[in-house]
Amino acid sequence: MSRQLCVIISALTFTVSLITSCGGNPPPLSRTPNPAPNATPVRVAAIPLNPPPNIAGESAIVVDIDSGRVLYAKNADVHRPVASTQKIVTALCVMDDGNIDKNVTITSSDEACEPTKLYVKPGDVYTRRDLLKVLMVKSANDIARALARDVGGSQEDFAKLMNAKAASLGMRNSYFVNPNGLPEPTQYSTARDLAIAARAAYRSPLLRSFFATKAYTFRYADGRTRYIENTNKVLKTVAYCNGMKTGTTNAAGRCLVATGTLNGRSVVTVVLKSNTPNIWSDSKKLLAWALERPASES
Repeated sequence: MSRQLCVIISALTFTVSLITSCGGNPPPLSRTPNPAPNATPVRVAAIPLNPPPNIAGESAIVVDIDSGRVLYAKNADVHRPVASTQKIVTALCVMDDGNIDKNVTITSSDEACEPTKLYVKPGDVYTRRDLLKVLMVKSANDIARALARDVGGSQEDFAKLMNAKAASLGMRNSYFVNPNGLPEPTQYSTARDLAIAARAAYRSPLLRSFFATKAYTFRYADGRTRYIENTNKVLKTVAYCNGMKTGTTNAAGRCLVATGTLNGRSVVTVVLKSNTPNIWSDSKKLLAWALERPASES
């Protein structure tokens, strides 16, 4: 008997055996659709082998940006005030409206907030692009109000846009009342929801460039200049950190959404209700745990 004939007979015998073991029916086909011809496969991140670090933050999450896989979670669905980290959602709503180079005229109502302000003046004119950049870098509350009024018509109507955007992204445990994160009794979000918003913002090259800006010189409408430094200290101390947004109020504590990329992996970390001694180290430890590991754990 030839070798080729033996191979054929062996293959037929295996097939009959497999059909018999499945009750006389052929094994079911996979329900996973074939990928598009030119589609880039999504890499599913592995959870690090080492245990996650201890952190002071009362809520936290680490999510792989590419796949959305949760690598670590601590009280990730607890409702909390999240301070200025919710400006990520504000930025998404401004981007959704388009016309990023539209002029915005500052009004006196934009100044009705404390404590962090850029102190722009009524009648000043800036582009949405200029205002959105300084909002992400400096987190000025008057700038958030100016953008909200320009895009939504009023603070209240812009909050409706924020809630609609959150719902569209699958942020099921968030409710927003204002664009800047200043305390409101009915306003809240969660670590998990902020990670969802952060992944959406990360997909925008323009927003990502704003989040990654360590410092720059802002020019006021009257020609004055001001050197603006990013409020995110991790961005300036961890080489692979590339964003994202800080937040602080008495009710929210110290909060930080941070992103990082290393060795082909990108993650977002969210830490809520931490404190001044620990907020930066909390985020650094989570970024390091998720990203500083051997390629064999990918």
